[in-house]
Amino acid sequence: MTTGTGFGLRRIGGRIGAEILGVDLGTDLAPALVTEINSALLEHKALVFRDQHLDDAGQLRFAALFGELTTAHPTVSSVKGQPRVLPVDGDEGIRANQWHTDVTFVRTPPKASTLRAIVVPPYGGNTLIANAGAAYRDLPEPLRELADKLWAVHTNDYDYAAPRSEKAAEYRRRFVSRKYRSAHPVVRVHPETGERGLFIGGFAQSLVGLGPSDSRDLLRLFQSYVTRPENIVRVAWNPGDVVLFDNRITQHYAPDDYGDLPRLLHRVTVAGDVPVGVDGTLSHVVEGDDASHYTPAAA
Repeated sequence: MTTGTGFGLRRIGGRIGAEILGVDLGTDLAPALVTEINSALLEHKALVFRDQHLDDAGQLRFAALFGELTTAHPTVSSVKGQPRVLPVDGDEGIRANQWHTDVTFVRTPPKASTLRAIVVPPYGGNTLIANAGAAYRDLPEPLRELADKLWAVHTNDYDYAAPRSEKAAEYRRRFVSRKYRSAHPVVRVHPETGERGLFIGGFAQSLVGLGPSDSRDLLRLFQSYVTRPENIVRVAWNPGDVVLFDNRITQHYAPDDYGDLPRLLHRVTVAGDVPVGVDGTLSHVVEGDDASHYTPAAA
């Protein structure tokens, strides 16, 4: 498929994912081209740009085309000298091997995330991305009606699996050094398309008004629809690849299947707005500050 501005688009998943062809992210992208890329993002949820070989500055320029940027993370250190770039380094214990949406423990999670591959293992180390909108549509009507009414509390402070190394333990200590809890609708209405999606993932730890057992059971049930194979695209990385995904209606997972091999990605995120539920109610802070040091959207 060729778009109006001349770049190619090849779908890589039945329900999510497309590869963008013929676009050099290292050049100045015309506004019309950016508009078409954003339209493709809204439709396909995750876009892959192969063989870009950007540096940090180039990744920052590209991400900023889609909105104001966040800092690297609310609690974790950035790349040295680059306060808006988060290193995703397997050697440092950063292995995101659980399904999640980025930084949902704050009131205003990112709109979109960019990942850039710098070092990738010869096998494994892929990233899986799931379509939470398709998951919502898959729900039987009684479950959709229930989900529409539910709210979940998301937090960065919960019972994680035991870290595999001292580096991983230190990373976990930094990750929870400032505690956050935010309440979000289980069903989020997308601010640009109006599409409904399940807004849960690994940071969603309880449901408002329900006890721990019922919360766990219902969250696992809803999550099982997100992670159905037909709702997932798998990105096999090559050095230089860039992925852009819509953080408002996707989840992602990086399987820890590459042993002690090195894997390094850099992440830059675009600031998002306050999630809105089906009834128009906005997300709110339960514990912690408004994360204004992290995202300009907090203001």
